[in-house]
Amino acid sequence: MRILDVLSRHHFSRYFKLLFVVWDVLLLNFSIILSVWVRYGNFDKLFIKEVQTVSCLSNLIWLALLLRNESNRVVRIEPLESILKRTIKKFIFHIAIIAFFVLFLKYSQISRLRLFYFYSFFFFLLMLSRVLSMQLLKYVRSKGYNFKNVVIVGANDVGERIRKTLSKDLTYGYRFLGFFDEKVDPFAFISSPILGGFGDIEKYVMTHQIDEMYVALHIDNLNVISNLIKICEHRMIRIKFIPDFQLYTKSSKVEISFYENTPVLMFRTEPLEYTVNRLIKKAFDIVFSAAVILLIFPWLFPIIIVLIKMESPGPVFFKQERSGRDNESFFCLKFRSMRVNKEADKLQAEKGDARITRFGAFMRKTSIDELPQFFNVFCGDMSVVGPRPHMVNHTRQYTELINNYLVRQYAKPGITGWAQINGYRGETRELIDMQNRVEYDIWYIENWSLLLDIKIIIKTVFNIFEGEEKAY
Repeated sequence: MRILDVLSRHHFSRYFKLLFVVWDVLLLNFSIILSVWVRYGNFDKLFIKEVQTVSCLSNLIWLALLLRNESNRVVRIEPLESILKRTIKKFIFHIAIIAFFVLFLKYSQISRLRLFYFYSFFFFLLMLSRVLSMQLLKYVRSKGYNFKNVVIVGANDVGERIRKTLSKDLTYGYRFLGFFDEKVDPFAFISSPILGGFGDIEKYVMTHQIDEMYVALHIDNLNVISNLIKICEHRMIRIKFIPDFQLYTKSSKVEISFYENTPVLMFRTEPLEYTVNRLIKKAFDIVFSAAVILLIFPWLFPIIIVLIKMESPGPVFFKQERSGRDNESFFCLKFRSMRVNKEADKLQAEKGDARITRFGAFMRKTSIDELPQFFNVFCGDMSVVGPRPHMVNHTRQYTELINNYLVRQYAKPGITGWAQINGYRGETRELIDMQNRVEYDIWYIENWSLLLDIKIIIKTVFNIFEGEEKAY
């Protein structure tokens, strides 16, 4: 611990970024050397001009990826999963660029197997170093070192939220000292000490070591905020402001863009507004739906068609107008699970609904009736995963009852969705049922990823075999 005591007196944390860059470069070059030895059993190939050129390019590209937008930043409260995800993205981009150069320059002396070894070693060492470095930092902080002393100005909901975040994990490295405010919000459930009012702040920072100050005050306190800036800059305290976005939106995520020097607040992040993400989702939808159509439909459809026709007269397919992306309607396909009736476009199916046939009940229980919607997916009206499409008249009805209902229409409707695997499928007897479904749908839109889609599909399959209470 004597080493940590000595190091704690110096601000070595400011050199962490540089240390990570140097360490990554060492790992990269070690992986190059190791891959040559494993592939050839000696180091002679290291000195071939083509190998040296690609090695130099590998170093330059990785440095550029690390330094781009400070992607090697160290954020105290960032989870390890986020760091690993960011590293993997850079790693994949590095592979793509190097592969392009090798193919474009027609480097025949570059062994593809040696490149495979290189990237295998480099990936393993990168992941291991990220995990171990974060564990080391957490260990150091858990022992009371590398901490930042912070105070929060504003004993209210916003201030309490940032306190909970900073105090959530001791290994984040924040030591919260207390709140400053003239009046405590009685509804905020403040659980930490109140150190004084606004007039006590300057005296406190003069007698205590404060590293950061978080300001959670309304803009009405402009004079107080201006004074806090003067106090902090005079005492070399980093001041940070926590805007209360909840005044504008209930969204758990917001996005800030800069139009030149003007910050613009957007209610929510929408990953599917990025072209690359939309292309990825579109490609996945086409491949997945085509696979289902080619592999399952040829043998399953004839059986289903015969059973539907045997049980009740009428068409095999049920076609219904439903609300799609941007609230544009489309015709959604299903296998007919009810006897032909005039209420099909108005009333939701209820438990024990007399309109449902015996085979129809089985189809609805196992979601087989939804299979024709893969044609909707292939044609582009729907996605495999997304908010479930509702009847047009239900969209009109709930738009008036739920303020943010139409936000779910920002995305293509899906055969299954985040709300459905969390229990909000089928009939919505109470308004709260639809409100909860909408909240889950909006969460999906704000947090979309290909991995999330795959997770939802897998969970949907498990639910089908386990049986769902609301599948009727």
